[in-house]
Amino acid sequence: MAPSLVETLPLRAATPSKTKVTEGFNKEFVGLSNTYDQKDEINGTEKHAPASFPHYLPVWDNETERYPPLQPFEHYDHGKDADPTFPDLLPKDKAQVSEITPYIGSEVRGVQLSQLTNAGKDQLALFVAQRKLVVFRDQDFAHLPIDKALEFGGYFGRHHIHPTSGAPKGYPQIHLVHRSADDKNGLKFLDEHTNSVTWHSDVTYEQQPPGTTFLYLLDGPTSGGDTLFVNMAQAYKRLSPEFRKRLHGLKALHSGFEQAESSLARGGIVRRDPVANEHPVVRTHPVTGEKALYVNPQFTRKIVGYKKEESDYLLKFLFDHIALSQDLQARVKWTPGTVVVWDNRVTAHSALLDWENGQRRHLARITPQAERPFETPFEGE
Repeated sequence: MAPSLVETLPLRAATPSKTKVTEGFNKEFVGLSNTYDQKDEINGTEKHAPASFPHYLPVWDNETERYPPLQPFEHYDHGKDADPTFPDLLPKDKAQVSEITPYIGSEVRGVQLSQLTNAGKDQLALFVAQRKLVVFRDQDFAHLPIDKALEFGGYFGRHHIHPTSGAPKGYPQIHLVHRSADDKNGLKFLDEHTNSVTWHSDVTYEQQPPGTTFLYLLDGPTSGGDTLFVNMAQAYKRLSPEFRKRLHGLKALHSGFEQAESSLARGGIVRRDPVANEHPVVRTHPVTGEKALYVNPQFTRKIVGYKKEESDYLLKFLFDHIALSQDLQARVKWTPGTVVVWDNRVTAHSALLDWENGQRRHLARITPQAERPFETPFEGE
């Protein structure tokens, strides 16, 4: 394991009026940091209105000292308790449900997430595990007090606090994706790249990465800034039985060191010493029993026990397979009131940098952790 990168790093990364901002904190995007003026975000600019949710603007000074390493915990997936007919989540007299694609994604209207009973939340966990991605058009969720939104999300697991991202003042458990009004620095990424697609599953370098995950829109461009999702369970099934059999038993190293290095390089913050963990290349979902590919180009560094050339060859094939399987993907358009819920164990996603008018893009993520990834034996499926 590499030595700590944060022995002498101060926790306060910026002055109150000028704050570092990065889109998503993916490995390729972290170099696109910029400053935002809080006054302009609160009061608006000549071309753009004020932030709709100023209490969600990011700060980096919630902490006075670094956090200790995350400790293992016993996770219980409430999807195990769910009624598979979803009477409390999708009541027939209220919910309108439509599939986005056959393989991934459903859109739900007429359901207010914050009003779900525990039975409804159990069913939400199962429905998301089955459909991988569920898009709710819920105008009320973003207007909840932040502590109430966190209380809702905490039902699904222990809150993850991101090691480098900005968060609302007083609420480090919220991960923010924020590009301020009039900020066009993200377009510089395309000066050196032909596209902005960066597939990843969130913080897979943790020992217990996230499961049921929530992302909701606060402000967004009129068009653009969509998010792509891919069904990693179906990507596994698409492979030949012999190839699937060969992947079983393999482990891959997932690393957070590069993310920490990128944060340091732009004068940012690292709340905890970075970690790397080994996870199965094929993981099993604890509720559905489905097996899914569990590698991604943002955090997966190598196949354990393979030489570099062997590992690079296999990972490139798997990364290309995920990226090119467009029939296993869905594209989510963010509109006011959008809340996206996905199962981070069996999906990967990528934001898109494709709007040039400087409109604000501001989203909040609640990230409950789940079990440590595990694999069940190959059974000739």
